[in-house]
Amino acid sequence: MLLKAEGVGKAFGPKEVLKDVDIQIELGDRIGLVGRNGAGKTTLIKLLMGRIKPDVGTLNLRTSKISYLSQFVEVDHSSSVDSAMTVMSEEEAPLRKRAAEIDAVMASGGDSETDWNALSTEYSHIQEELARIAPHQNKGKAMDILEGFGLEHKAQGSMGELSGGERTKVMLSRVLATAQQSDLIFMDEPTSHLDIETVEWLEDQLLKLKGAVIIISHDRYFLDNVATRIIELENGKLTHYSGNYSIFMEKKALDRERLQMAHDKAMKEKERQERVAEELHVKYKYKSIHKTREKMAERVEVPEPPPDEKELQVRIYALGKSGKNVLTAKDLVVARGKRKVLDKLDLEVEKGDKLGIFGPNGSGKTTLLKTLQSKLPYLGELYVSPGVKVGYYAQEHELLDQELTAEQQMKKVLGQQAVEARAILARLLLTGKDVERPISTLSGGERARLALAILLAQHKNLLILDEPSNYLDIPSKEAVEAALREYTGSLIIVTHDRYLLDAVCTKVGELKDGKLAVFNGTYSEMKGRQKFAQGIEEADVYKAISGFKDWVNGVTYKAGDKVTIAKSEIENFRWALDNGKLKKVGGTELKKVRKAPQPEDDD
Repeated sequence: MLLKAEGVGKAFGPKEVLKDVDIQIELGDRIGLVGRNGAGKTTLIKLLMGRIKPDVGTLNLRTSKISYLSQFVEVDHSSSVDSAMTVMSEEEAPLRKRAAEIDAVMASGGDSETDWNALSTEYSHIQEELARIAPHQNKGKAMDILEGFGLEHKAQGSMGELSGGERTKVMLSRVLATAQQSDLIFMDEPTSHLDIETVEWLEDQLLKLKGAVIIISHDRYFLDNVATRIIELENGKLTHYSGNYSIFMEKKALDRERLQMAHDKAMKEKERQERVAEELHVKYKYKSIHKTREKMAERVEVPEPPPDEKELQVRIYALGKSGKNVLTAKDLVVARGKRKVLDKLDLEVEKGDKLGIFGPNGSGKTTLLKTLQSKLPYLGELYVSPGVKVGYYAQEHELLDQELTAEQQMKKVLGQQAVEARAILARLLLTGKDVERPISTLSGGERARLALAILLAQHKNLLILDEPSNYLDIPSKEAVEAALREYTGSLIIVTHDRYLLDAVCTKVGELKDGKLAVFNGTYSEMKGRQKFAQGIEEADVYKAISGFKDWVNGVTYKAGDKVTIAKSEIENFRWALDNGKLKKVGGTELKKVRKAPQPEDDD
């Protein structure tokens, strides 16, 4: 055991961020820490590292061999990349601090209570540890990793000259070099700004580490590939699940169903006792026999139902008709100086296509999107069907006026229809004071939702989206994905989010060396790593008697909705069936069912 926390709590002013937290971490653990933005995940790992103290509870940290990758890379932009590699590790810093304290005691001569033998032994141990850490060796390892990233030629340049992704790679190189000797490795959003190729390389590196790895991430595909435990932070409390992210989602859905079922059962019993008490009171008006039933009703313990989850009510409609061939590019060439970013690139998007584009950082993905909108000069042929109305989502939201409020920005799009502007913003959880603040003061996630709200208001039939899932937490990503799946127009999406590529796209294209190689299918299918097997099953037809939610798939049903349920899905709907939420209306239909892949035989 490396770390154990019991009953830990932490508050900032009146806000309780962590409540009664219990966690135990052992060597070899691979933990994914998930939760909504602002839930307190970063606070939790800083507490577990000993950087901040808990207000209540106990924290037993049994190692000082710790590596940490911060979500926000804080570096001196004027410093060289080479010097950034020599910054002290989490393990080295406290050792050097303690060595300096012992040096000061030795220099002062100490006092009558000074245990010189103990100090000498401790000092010798510290020097041995510092020699073991060998900063120059770590720097060499970090440089080797940086070379693997293809950035060795920038080692003598300044950190300020690097892109966000390149700075992340520098810090990753430094952390991974020390992580090989660390017991605890904490990573806060390590995949931010990284392309898919680099993320998959990082997955392989993390699986090789001997220490325990604790990762905050909204990258579900990444968590599926590296995590063996998922810990969810919700309302200040932790819930522990064994397995990767996909398994966690299934288990959480079942937990919510059990909670809802226990709550409903207890409520029914309480209401029954109260009803009997009322009937007895009416029947035996001048007797106190009803009070026994009232006490029985009071004694019924009603467990809390699962907390309501605010969902982004995103619906993106496509208006206007376009031809079958929505967009065609042939022999497209775009140069930046002497370098051809796009080199005789071909692309064809047909009506209803949902094309996901990925590729290494710097391969020209954003350049391609801007060229397809004729915002950059190009050579070759580019045809856009008459009737196509393009909606563009910019990665850095540069189309937003930072001085306007969210409401003012929406009015600018819609005219002066203030009521409609507020309604659309509310559907993306931008309400109250959030819509009255300047856009410059909004968080990255809030700005992303505002940009999506603008698209929602415009009713385009071709959406061109540049990293639409950046800055969004997992529930927000899932809501946006659901909306994009339902969208009836055509999509071109640039993303590093492999889960989005699987959930939304019917085609994927890898942009590399100026060419776009398109594959009909999802990212996982293209890579031969299909995350879910699909099959056709016969499904029974039901009708929703009252509203309910399928927690496994995140689908909300209203009274009167038709629900088709295959035999392999029946347990997903067990709670709804047992509680009379569904009624079988007869008939069967064929249904495409998504299932977890079965392990292959050893034969």
